[in-house]
Amino acid sequence: MKTIKVLDVTLRDGGCVNNFNFGQVYMNHILSSLEQSNVDVIELGYIDETKGSEQGRTQFCNEQVISKFFLKKKKRGVMYVAMMDFGKFNIENLQPCTANAIDGIRVAFHKKDWKNVIPIGRKIIEKGYKFFIQPMITLRYSDRELLDLIDAVNSDLPDAAGFYIVDSFGEMRSNDIIRIMHLIDKNLFSNMTLGFHSHNNLQLSYANAMALLAFDTNRNIMLDSSVMGMGKGAGNLNTELLLEHLNLYYGKKYKISPLLELIDNVIKVIHSEFYWGYSVEYYLSSMNHCTPSYASHFYNKHMLPIDQVSELLSMISEDKKVSFDKEYAEQLYRTYNERQKTDDSVVVEKLTEILSGKAVLLIAPGKKIETESARIDTLLQNPEIISISLNNLKFKTDFVFVTRAEMLESTRESGEKIIAPSNIMQDTDCEYRIDYKRWIKVISEKTFDSSGVLCLNLLNFIHPKEILLAGFDGFSVDVNENYYSAELRRPVDKAMGEMKNEFMKAFIKEIGEKIPVKFVTESLYKKIGGGGYNCRVIFRAVPFSEGAAA
Repeated sequence: MKTIKVLDVTLRDGGCVNNFNFGQVYMNHILSSLEQSNVDVIELGYIDETKGSEQGRTQFCNEQVISKFFLKKKKRGVMYVAMMDFGKFNIENLQPCTANAIDGIRVAFHKKDWKNVIPIGRKIIEKGYKFFIQPMITLRYSDRELLDLIDAVNSDLPDAAGFYIVDSFGEMRSNDIIRIMHLIDKNLFSNMTLGFHSHNNLQLSYANAMALLAFDTNRNIMLDSSVMGMGKGAGNLNTELLLEHLNLYYGKKYKISPLLELIDNVIKVIHSEFYWGYSVEYYLSSMNHCTPSYASHFYNKHMLPIDQVSELLSMISEDKKVSFDKEYAEQLYRTYNERQKTDDSVVVEKLTEILSGKAVLLIAPGKKIETESARIDTLLQNPEIISISLNNLKFKTDFVFVTRAEMLESTRESGEKIIAPSNIMQDTDCEYRIDYKRWIKVISEKTFDSSGVLCLNLLNFIHPKEILLAGFDGFSVDVNENYYSAELRRPVDKAMGEMKNEFMKAFIKEIGEKIPVKFVTESLYKKIGGGGYNCRVIFRAVPFSEGAAA
């Protein structure tokens, strides 16, 4: 090969982690460190007319604000680029390239749009910018389709700066790299640089980069990477690892220490708040050849065992795999869970006979049931109260309401009476098997199907004398505050926690307008928004802890 260059994407792909909200101080620090490392190309961010900002973020409203507010001075020998997603910027608004502007633009596009990208690339080049062609999910192209794209590039864009292999879903293996390299190297205009952008879903970014470097070619090569692998989901190839390898085996003179200082003072701080790196959901997304957003969406519900998440991912239709469709994902999730239907009219009649006119105590697995166990024990001794545990066996209760498949067996072994929805109870040996579809809540295409939701919805239909709530703490971002048992911990980000808390608050309010509802233990559902509905609190007056949850 002629030359090897490294394009760092920390400010752009890394920005997918924190919604590009680096802040100007961190942006300047990252840029300075990358320049000190002698990396060849620095990608400064995205250009997006709709979602872009002028400063403080690396998602820019246009290319002009980059040089105005961020790229005040360019280092000699470094190329500065930005990326556009096809359809996110009107190329007619792009101003001609100047000495102070970015040097190049990379346009990422899906297979269905490649013919429309050719004229856009032509205009970018005519305005004086280097143009890089980024066919996302390159593995999705058949050989013929990839050759058609290459032929169009050779014909209409022979002066483009680079053509990329893009492993958007992190699903490529080294044999995929070699096969596509052969195809492109033999057919692409010989003076055009060949680039590689990877994602680390299978932890193969580094290995795939090594395979590409070992490929016998006279073509210039460009490899994308980010500091500490910072990037959406599983992240990217690590810049610091790649530069060290190139120094050792390819005679390069990159400086690693500025990047280590950057990791220590900036990137690790961001990583402590926004996680990226290997996780089982990103592995599953690559195995099922779909965008990781589906895997995250299903996995973060924490309602299905991991093998069922994988099964659900395998059901995504081919035309939906490339781009995440939240409404489609929710419909698919419900379809999957509703596939085992049951007529639960007889079961509901039985439960109505048992619960109607009684006080019903629901014990959720919130952490407060530990500290308030004596009060709960007292209520359990009252023969006028029917008790139902929700996905936990902390107390001996009249029923256990189970919505998690992994809890079903242990609950059966305990000998407790089980109430379970049809999505986890596949057989007929459960006396109280209810229909999943009938008792979930769907609001604006969001599916709410936790044990608390299903059980409260069922009670709302049965209409007991009153409902007592214990362990309905609410959700905190601190996983150690959410459940009485460490085994039940599930990660909850701030937005998800707030959404769940607000939903449950409104849902309990709705039920409380028909049936008296009392909180036995402290709850964020009572605290947030100030309450204001027919729910009484029967615990002693103690200040709420800021982290109370579950």
